Amino acid sequence: MSGMPDEPTPEPEPSPEAAPSAAPVEPVDTGYTSSGVPTFESVREKIETRYGTSIGAAELDAESHQGRTIEEQYDERQRAAAERLAEIRKSIHKEQHKEQDDTQ
Repeated sequence: MSGMPDEPTPEPEPSPEAAPSAAPVEPVDTGYTSSGVPTFESVREKIETRYGTSIGAAELDAESHQGRTIEEQYDERQRAAAERLAEIRKSIHKEQHKEQDDTQ
């Protein structure tokens, strides 16, 4: 009576060494702690990624026609400002010398 087809055959229990749950499970790095706080590594990675993206975008902008034009305008304004400052300084020096001459 051991071979009755109606009875299910019990499956052998796996040994503890062969069980997949017994193997050490590497935690999945989600970038957050179990309490939901971002890890230092994930924050650093995000910052480095954004920094790299911004540097790349700035380089591309500088190489474009518009970027070069803006750079030239900026340089021209800097030169004009320096020239104007030099004129103001000269006029101040002239006024100071004139005042000194008048008081003597």
